[in-house]
Amino acid sequence: MSGKEPDIDMGFTQEILPDCHHICLIYDNEEQRRKIVSAYLAAGLEQGEFVGYFADATPREDVLAWLSETGEDFLKAEEAGAFGVIKAEAAYCPSGRFMPQEVLDNVAARYTMLRQTSYTGSRVAGEMTWVLRDILDADRLLEYEVGLNMIKDPFPHVGMCQYDARLFDGATLFKVLQVHPYMIAQGKIVQNPYYIQPEEFLKNREHHE
Repeated sequence: MSGKEPDIDMGFTQEILPDCHHICLIYDNEEQRRKIVSAYLAAGLEQGEFVGYFADATPREDVLAWLSETGEDFLKAEEAGAFGVIKAEAAYCPSGRFMPQEVLDNVAARYTMLRQTSYTGSRVAGEMTWVLRDILDADRLLEYEVGLNMIKDPFPHVGMCQYDARLFDGATLFKVLQVHPYMIAQGKIVQNPYYIQPEEFLKNREHHE
């Protein structure tokens, strides 16, 4: 990790991420999920970051309702262009189907664009339940998740992937853990012991094909 990058206040915990990172929240309690995600996004607004929420199972009105409980004015931020609730499928399937490299290119382009603005960083959270509704090859999902870890842009950024443990099977969740360097456990950020470095993960996949 580079010591030149700013600390990232996650909002819901005293742990500080020292880098740009990609984290996963595997949850089975809706109230806890909302509490964590709300604090996480509110901290982004407080720090002058561009904040986005990719909603799938949760209606936009519900997202705004529980975010408003943080005391941050998300509606005002939305009007100013600093925050947005976007349909998950529009974010992950912009051309109508899931193409990992297309999404990764869009992420890199967003960092390039934001670097020219006054935003101090980028912070997003995405509901991953859309994966279950679409007929999606699990390898394509992992290709995207691994690709996020390979983006080396120094612009401060953090993304949170939300996986509902009540809907995803154990085998899929274990693979998800292998491609997220950090995870949220009992409301705290922890370095994921199951994480596999991108190069090693891809090499292992090749051996099993």
